[in-house]
Amino acid sequence: MDLKTRKRLSLLILLLGLPGYIVIAWMLMAWIDDTWGRLPIWAELLVVVGLGIIWILPFKRVFSGIGKGEE
Repeated sequence: MDLKTRKRLSLLILLLGLPGYIVIAWMLMAWIDDTWGRLPIWAELLVVVGLGIIWILPFKRVFSGIGKGEE
């Protein structure tokens, strides 16, 4: 994939995919809260950090080298 395509795809992911993922993660946290009640703060922190890391793993290749200039 060339740099121009990756830049456009990364912009699309950030503008549409990330807000969608935030809504899904928010709904998941609400479901956990409704099902099991409020988690201990350490467990809630683990879930939030895990969700924050998981979203980027499939797109690691797309985002690599985006800040570099065209060669």
